Formats: sequence, C-alpha cells, structure tokens
Amino acid sequence: MADKPIPVFDPRIFWDVAFENIDYDAKAAFVITRVFERGDVQDIRNCRRYYGDEKVAEALLNAKFLPEITMYLASAVINRPLKDFRCYTLRQLNPTLFPY
Repeated sequence: MADKPIPVFDPRIFWDVAFENIDYDAKAAFVITRVFERGDVQDIRNCRRYYGDEKVAEALLNAKFLPEITMYLASAVINRPLKDFRCYTLRQLNPTLFPY
C-alpha cells in the first residue's frame, strides 16, 4: 500500500487527533471505523478504494463499538448480517450499557 496516494478525507472526521500525523496504514482500523461513523458517502468511497473491501469488512466486523445507525450502514455496505459484528454481540450481552 506504500505506493498508493493517501486518501482524501474531510478533516472534520478526525477532529480530536492531529490530522496531518495520521498513519493510514498502521492505524487502519481506527481510520475505517471513524470514517464510517462520521464521514459522508464520498469519504466512505475513498476509504473503500484505499483499503479494499476485505480490510474494511475486517475492521468493521471486529470493532468494539459502533453507533447503531453505523452498524446498519456497515451491514449494508459489506453485505453481512448484524449478528456477525462484534459490537452487535457485545451490545446484546450488555443491554444496560446502551439504553436505546
């Protein structure tokens, strides 16, 4: 992936970290989950283009927490049922932590 140009994301997605210093390859899981949580359609497309569908699916399926709406979006994008998501399983095991 070193020969690929870095993806273009809106800096508002990474409002709490130094945007210029993000290592897109070392922190791939963080970047992918953050883009799906806070990005728009173009950001998600750029993310999928840069990382590939397999790496995106792996990061989303293994995320400890995703907002409920993001889980449904990720499920539709990677075409996997909700029960395959780690965050969905954790949410079912601890229903009092997430009062929906």
